[in-house]
Amino acid sequence: MPFALALIRRLADAGHDVYASDTYAAAPGSHSRFLAGHFVTAAPRVDPQTFAADVERIAAEQEIDLVVPSWEDAFYLAALAHEAPVYTAPFATLARLHDKFSFKELTGGLGLRLPETVLATTASELREALERFPRYFARAVFSRGGVSLLTNEGPLAGHVAVEDVHPTEENPWLVQEFVPGPMQCTYSTLHDGRISAHCAYRAPRQWEHSTGIQFLSVDGDESREIAERIGGALSYTGQLSLDFVASPDGLVLIECNPRTTDGVLLMTADELARGILEPGAEPALVEAGREVQLDFAVVAEALSEGPRELPRALHDLIRVPGADRGWRDRMPTLYSFLAFAHHERLSRREHKQLFVAMSDDVCWNGEPIPGMSAGDAQALAELERMRP
Repeated sequence: MPFALALIRRLADAGHDVYASDTYAAAPGSHSRFLAGHFVTAAPRVDPQTFAADVERIAAEQEIDLVVPSWEDAFYLAALAHEAPVYTAPFATLARLHDKFSFKELTGGLGLRLPETVLATTASELREALERFPRYFARAVFSRGGVSLLTNEGPLAGHVAVEDVHPTEENPWLVQEFVPGPMQCTYSTLHDGRISAHCAYRAPRQWEHSTGIQFLSVDGDESREIAERIGGALSYTGQLSLDFVASPDGLVLIECNPRTTDGVLLMTADELARGILEPGAEPALVEAGREVQLDFAVVAEALSEGPRELPRALHDLIRVPGADRGWRDRMPTLYSFLAFAHHERLSRREHKQLFVAMSDDVCWNGEPIPGMSAGDAQALAELERMRP
């Protein structure tokens, strides 16, 4: 992920020795000149116990002070890597935030604003829920990144057909009333429930209207208070990311990603290092007005959209700073082409969207993790029992 490369560069630029790992050798971040070393591990979703053992072995051999997950590897490390110092909350806490229904229950209990919500575990319940809302959006309880979003509003309307959605008790869907307004996202680092760094941002340019490829920081006062209320209720330590709709009446919570997201790209090396590594320092708050984009993705999007998109893309390539600019770190860009080809092959072979193929082997979708403790397994069962 681009923000994994941002973690590498910024933490190294702040004076730390950084090592990286991924599940395949061509991962762009593994070839940054800012690394002290890089490794290939087992894929956490395919072989979670070997993955956790790989990370613990590397951490011990390299005398690692802190393991920083950069995607949903956080779930597997929280459940299985008990011998390594991992910057993440306990598995039960992560699962409670990642499960969109239990997140709704938690935040509703804290008095935070959410859309009206209905849970569907069957096709008939799904249709009844959709009929309840003139304008709606729906997605699986365990999902991410706007992938497989069922809605009748906006540019993604009709991209997923109702007939292609099959909710079950094990994999239910959340149907929510559509809230008009621009999306706003946040990335925060926390220690014992206290925010140590915070970035609020929008994505003015998106790949296929779902995945951000250009980012603009915005005022974060309101979102910071919300993130700190959630983190305080859970005594949360780790990375916490939230998605909102900025309605005329204020921010409306949509979902939580208890992991790294693109807000890292808008932070300086000092802000990120302070947030992750200095819990007692004054919180690092990103001011409004910073811009950054993924130049490689902007070019790829322009080529896929056709000639009409080229003038806008060229304008942005000149005006908006690229995430790679100024780092003098060329190899990750070259390896991005190999990584793109790697995931494009997976996408075609497995009939999955490219974004799904990019992260499929490090995702967690609510299933029990082999080797997890009895307490974590019980916590997972409790989440299922919460659902009506």
